[in-house]
Amino acid sequence: MEKRTTKVHIPFFRSIHFKIPLVFILLLLISLQLVGAYFIRQLESEMLVSFDDRIATQTHFLEDNVRGILQNDSLEQSEKNDQLNEVLKQFNNSEIIETQVIDDNAFLLATSNPTNRGLIGQRSTDKDVEQTIFTALQTESEGYNSEKSLRMKKYVFPVFSGDNSGSVIGVINLRVTLESVYAQVQRIAIIYITSSIVSLIFAIFLAFFISRGITQPLQAMKDQADQISEGDYSGQVKIYSEDEIGQLGNAINYLSVRVRDAQELTEAERQRLDSILKHMTDGVIATDRRGKVMIINDAALMFINAVREDIIGESIIDVLKLNGRYSFRGLFDEQESIVMDFSTEEQESLIKGEYSVIQRDSGFISGLVWVLTDITEHEKIERDRRQFVSNVSHELRTPLTSVKSYSEALSDGAIEDKEIADEFLTVIQTETDRMIRMINDLLRLSRMDSGREDVLPELTLFRQFVDYTLDRFDMMMTKDDDMHIEIKRELTDEAILVEIDQDKMMQVFDNIINNAIKYSPDGGTITVRLMTSNDEVILSIQDEGLGVPKQALPHLFERFYRVDKARSRAQGGTGLGLAIAKEVVELHGGRIWANSIENIGTTFFIALPIETLGGEDEWVDEI
Repeated sequence: MEKRTTKVHIPFFRSIHFKIPLVFILLLLISLQLVGAYFIRQLESEMLVSFDDRIATQTHFLEDNVRGILQNDSLEQSEKNDQLNEVLKQFNNSEIIETQVIDDNAFLLATSNPTNRGLIGQRSTDKDVEQTIFTALQTESEGYNSEKSLRMKKYVFPVFSGDNSGSVIGVINLRVTLESVYAQVQRIAIIYITSSIVSLIFAIFLAFFISRGITQPLQAMKDQADQISEGDYSGQVKIYSEDEIGQLGNAINYLSVRVRDAQELTEAERQRLDSILKHMTDGVIATDRRGKVMIINDAALMFINAVREDIIGESIIDVLKLNGRYSFRGLFDEQESIVMDFSTEEQESLIKGEYSVIQRDSGFISGLVWVLTDITEHEKIERDRRQFVSNVSHELRTPLTSVKSYSEALSDGAIEDKEIADEFLTVIQTETDRMIRMINDLLRLSRMDSGREDVLPELTLFRQFVDYTLDRFDMMMTKDDDMHIEIKRELTDEAILVEIDQDKMMQVFDNIINNAIKYSPDGGTITVRLMTSNDEVILSIQDEGLGVPKQALPHLFERFYRVDKARSRAQGGTGLGLAIAKEVVELHGGRIWANSIENIGTTFFIALPIETLGGEDEWVDEI
């Protein structure tokens, strides 16, 4: 019986002759959009960065001139102002709108804008200038001048003293226009769009031409495939060319001969894919019988920090960095889990690898399947647990040893001497109190780690709250004749509202101020400042103690960390106070950090979000 294939007419808009150009054109359009968006954005970003670098370089030269004039004590103030104005006049260019030089008390000394020279000698109210003087950090901000239709940027650079003390002697307030940068970006964007349109028109004609050359031989292959699907392998596809499509035609002609071999190969591939699918939640790598990587999933690529193109075809020994530890032949004998270290300078990464052999029923080994599991977090938790146990054991050993020693002394007869017995009992009580404080701190940190620490925030006038806290310390030092430390207040008069748990935040302030008192010299000054920056209130507590070494600052808020362990233990510290302070501040959505200069002092900063005032809160303005 003769079999006939029904020829179905396919509309042009549904045919591959239309779909190939359509897909090609759509991909080209999407690519042009993505590349264009990325190119323009990256170009804008690079040009702005280049602009910033150029301004910074120019300003460094200006800073050197300004520093020399400001530190020239032989000049009168009017002479300094004249020289500064002359320097700014030479520094001016078409991109600079105005340059100002301001001293460390925020008074304007010089300006490049002649219309503003009447303001020389007046105090600047610019928040960025005050912040730069206070923090000694450069600030930047962008804005738009609607009157002049200009995009502008403001830079505030600190001018440091030339004696390496790190003190700020003034600032340079620089306003520039960004119009030249954006104009250049716009010109390049127009060129890109024009060239893209021309390329698209050319691509449309080319796509239809290529599509026609593909669809004609494909139709012949489709007819032959229909015959093969019906079990007729005797037909032959007419070969139009010797390119890839011609090779595909030859492959179809050879298909009937290779069906049985293809079935066996498909079964082996199915077994390999089944093994991979079984462990897809972890990293999976499959090799051939020579140990070359054939398949690798995204998780495994992430674990070993590699790209697929660089891994496929490479030896599994090289990929997993097992050189010197194992050979590929030796892996068949071991068949045990292997822990591999893929850590970099930026992050730690420990991977456990387990593998099995892919083997046919005939005993032929066709490769290995590896399952990779990230155990970094597990190892880190285990290491932290061991470190925590070690720290707690170490911290408790000293007071327990003291209690044991003094108790034994009392048992051996020292209790008969009342004076000595009272002294020993006082030591025992002190060490016991110290252990109780440590255990209470540990329990509190445990509650914070597990999210069981209750925070009861209430709307608080922050300046009054700080005043109340400092009043307590003033009263304490007034009553203590042996304490000669002054607490100096520099608090803003603004009515600042924050939502805090007053008890917990009071403990944070007490901890930091107590530390400042402990480490301040007799007759020293503790300066407490309060200011606002954007949507945050920043409280700083500065002492005149020995300071903290630079290498110790990153570890200052770690648990049980002490800069001077002997001195901290002598003063009863547990090494947990700053860790608790950090946890409490972060529970309130804030930040805490410290700056320090050895032999000069340490400053702790606490930043908390400001609550914006609603209409019902207008009563605060009357306070």
